[in-house]
Amino acid sequence: MEAQVFGRGRRILRKGGYFGHMRKPLLSLLLAVLALGVAAQQQKADSVEKILQGNLSLHDRAIKMKDLAMYYEIVDAKKSARLYEEAFEFTKRNKLAYEGAVVLQNKSFLITSLGDYGGAVKVLDSVVSILDGLKTPKSDSMMPKVYQVLSVNYRYGNDFKKAIEYTILSIAGFEKLKMYLMVIHSYYNLNNIYKDMDEPEKQVECGDKTLAIAKEWGGREGFFLGWLIKAYGHSAMKESDIKKAVVERDSALSYYDSAYSPRELIGYHLVSGLLYMNTNELDKARADFSRSLALAERGKDHYSVIQSRLQLSRVLARQKKFAEAEKELQSTEAEIGTEQVQRKNLLDYYTRLYEEWGKYKLALEYYGKFQVLKDSSASVENKKYLSEMATRYETEKKEAEIKAQKALLQKKDIVNYALVASVVVILVISLLIFRTYKQRQVLQRQRISELETEKQLTATESVLKGEEQERIRLAQDLHDGLGGMLSGIKYSLNTVKGNLVMTPDNAQAFDRSLDMLDSSIKEMRRVAHNMMPENLVKFGLDSALRDFCGEINQTGVLQVNYQSFGLEGGGVDQTTAITIYRIVQELINNTIKHAGAKTAIVQVAKAGDHLSVTVEDDGKGFDTAVLGQPKGIGLNNIQNRVEFLKGKMDVRSGDGKGTSVLIEISL
Repeated sequence: MEAQVFGRGRRILRKGGYFGHMRKPLLSLLLAVLALGVAAQQQKADSVEKILQGNLSLHDRAIKMKDLAMYYEIVDAKKSARLYEEAFEFTKRNKLAYEGAVVLQNKSFLITSLGDYGGAVKVLDSVVSILDGLKTPKSDSMMPKVYQVLSVNYRYGNDFKKAIEYTILSIAGFEKLKMYLMVIHSYYNLNNIYKDMDEPEKQVECGDKTLAIAKEWGGREGFFLGWLIKAYGHSAMKESDIKKAVVERDSALSYYDSAYSPRELIGYHLVSGLLYMNTNELDKARADFSRSLALAERGKDHYSVIQSRLQLSRVLARQKKFAEAEKELQSTEAEIGTEQVQRKNLLDYYTRLYEEWGKYKLALEYYGKFQVLKDSSASVENKKYLSEMATRYETEKKEAEIKAQKALLQKKDIVNYALVASVVVILVISLLIFRTYKQRQVLQRQRISELETEKQLTATESVLKGEEQERIRLAQDLHDGLGGMLSGIKYSLNTVKGNLVMTPDNAQAFDRSLDMLDSSIKEMRRVAHNMMPENLVKFGLDSALRDFCGEINQTGVLQVNYQSFGLEGGGVDQTTAITIYRIVQELINNTIKHAGAKTAIVQVAKAGDHLSVTVEDDGKGFDTAVLGQPKGIGLNNIQNRVEFLKGKMDVRSGDGKGTSVLIEISL
C-alpha cells in the first residue's frame, strides 16, 4: 500500500497527529543502508555488462539489456532511461515483439518513480498494443500484470474511474490464470483506489475478499495484505472502529516478512504509524514512518517519499519540534514540484504547523492558499465556464476591430503568402537538385571503388591461376621428362655393370654413382610432388595435407601435428583445395625458415559452408607491426591467396610467444 495522505481522516489526525523526523543515529543507519543498496545494484549492473560482452542469443541479449537498465534505476536514472531506449530499439531491429513489451513494461516503473504518471500510461498503452497483436500464452499471462500497473498509474494521476476499470481487468485475468497471489495484489490496489475516493467501507470489503482467497490458497502474504487492508479501512471510519483497526494491524504483523514488495511494506508502516499516533505512542509511530520513508527512498518511489515526508512533519509538530517540521515541509515542497493534489495537502500541513506553532499570520496565509487550491480542484467545471465567458467577452470586444482591419490584412497576406510560397518552392527545388547531385557523386565513388576492387581480385586470380598452371607444367615436365630420362640412365648403367669386368675399387665407385643417381631421382620426384601433389588431385585436401605434414615429420626439422574435422566427405572444390594447400605449405615453410620452432599444429575444420584453417607454432614469434611494412616476413603471398578466396586472416604473435594464424573462408 503506497504511502498516502490521509486527508479524509482529518478527525483522526487531529487526535493522533502524523509522523516525525528520525533521530540522527537512525538517519545515519538508513543512509548507510541506501548506500549499500546503490552499491549492490552497481555490482549487478557491472556483472550484466560483462555478460553482454559475450555471445548471446537475441532473446537473451534483449533480456540482459533490460536487466542492465533496471539495475541502473536507483544508481543513475538518466542512464537507466537511455539503456531502456537502447534495449527497445534492439528488440525492434530484431523483431522481438514480446521482449520489447517486457522492456517497455519495466521502463514504465522508472517513469512512475519519477512522478510522470501520464508518461508511464503512454508507455503501458504501447505494451497493451504489442501484446494484443501477439495472442500467445506468454503474452496472455503478461497482460493482467500490465493492467495492474496501468491501474496504479491512473490512480496516481487521480483518474479513479480508469484505475478501477483496469484493476477489475487485472483481477479477471489473474483469476483465469489461477494466479492467486496476483489476484490478492490487485485487490490491494483496488483498496488503495477506494481509499483515495474516501470509501473506507469498500476498503474493508476488499480486505474480506483478500482473506477469503488467502484461506483457500494458503498464502502468508495474502493474510498479511488482507488484515492490512481491513486495518486501513477501519482506521478511516468512526472512532469505535479504531480498536478494530489496531487488532487487524497486529494480525497483519504476525504475517510480516521483509521479503514482501516495498510497496506493501510501506503501506503497513504507514497504517501502523497512523494507529500509533491515535494512541499517542509517538515513538512507535516515528519508527514506523521512518521505515516507510527509508523504503520509499531506497526504491526511488516519488509518490511514497512525498507522503512519508508530510507525515514526518506532523510527528515533529506533535513533539513541538516546529523548526524541524518546517524544514521537513520545505524539503517536501521541493519534491512535489507542480503536482496540484500533493501541493494542496502540503498547504494544509503548513497551515496546521503554523497554527500550532503560534505563527497565526503565516497560518492564515497558507490557509488562504489551501482554500484557493481546494476550491480550484473542487470546481474545475465552474472555472472552465467562467474562463469561457471571459474569453467570449474579450472576443466580442475586439471583433469590431478585427473586422475593420481584416480587409487590409487580407490583401497583405495574399502578397506575403505568394512570396513565401515562391521562396519555399525555389528552396525545395534547389534542395532536390543538390541532393540528386550528391547522390550521384556517392554512387560514382562507390562504382569506382567496386571496379578497382574487382580489378584487383581479377589480377590476383590471374596471377594465382598462372602460378598453379606453371607449377603443374613444371611438375609434369620433371616427372615425365627428366624423371623418365634419369630412370632410363639408371637402367642402362645396371645393364652395363653386368657386362663389365671391374676391379673392386671401380665396382665400389660404380655402385656409389648408381646410389647418387637413385637419390637424384627421389629428390626430383619429391620436388615434382610438392609442386603438384598427386594425392590432392586424386584423394582431396585432407589426404594431401596429412601426407605433407607426414613428410615434414620424416625430415626431423619440425614436428607437425595435423588435425582435421568435417573433411571426410569432401565438399571443397579443387581450386579452393589447391589454394588452401599452398597457404598451409607456405606457413609451414615460414615456420621452418624463420620461427626456430620445435613443434607446430595444423588444424582444418569444415562446418557447413564455413572452413577454418589454423596453423600454430612454439617458435620465437615476432612483432605483428611488421606485417604492414612493404618488407614483411613473407606473408604477402598468403594474404593474396586468402583475399582470392574472399576469406579473413588473423595473425597473432609476440616475442617469445610463438605464432598463431587463423584463416576463415566461406565455401
